[in-house]
Amino acid sequence: MQIGILIFDGVEEMDFVGPLEVLASACEGRESRVLLIGPSLARVTCEKGMRVLPDVAMADIPALDVLLVPGGSGARMALADPEIVAWVQRVSAGCGWVTSVCTGSFLLVGAGVVAGRRVTTHHRFTDALEKLGEAEVLRGARFVVDGNLVSAAGVSSGIEMCLWLVENLFGAQAASEVADYIAYDIPPRGSEIVG
Repeated sequence: MQIGILIFDGVEEMDFVGPLEVLASACEGRESRVLLIGPSLARVTCEKGMRVLPDVAMADIPALDVLLVPGGSGARMALADPEIVAWVQRVSAGCGWVTSVCTGSFLLVGAGVVAGRRVTTHHRFTDALEKLGEAEVLRGARFVVDGNLVSAAGVSSGIEMCLWLVENLFGAQAASEVADYIAYDIPPRGSEIVG
């Protein structure tokens, strides 16, 4: 199984680092891997200044089993990058699971991936996402499941979403082991919506 996390300049650090920890922990000992995918192999400068090198460039990944698109100001800026938008659209079409954290849902909307489906985003951006008019934006949900599309509201809900995803990919025992490993025992404050 190949899990890809798209990163780009202005990506919110915790939107991808939290999910990376969950997913990479679940992949240990399995024939699965998590890759950080950048527009190129050039260094990515994150929202708060952290600098990260992608594992692979978008052009070198023709297909994924799972795609995760994090948020940050860069996710909204990436809407103006036709290469990123086209790649997200193309790769999403073949994925078993397409996921976003926080404002990563804007990039999924911009790529035409969520038309007519239910999504969520960070509570400060629900109005802006709703104005795009492409999806039903659910407020107050920690994460939303609509078929193979899963969107999380923000940083900690991205971790919850990924634990849910681990359970669906590898089973309840795997999710429990990862939650124990990362010492994640905070009860959800909201709800998940399953479509």
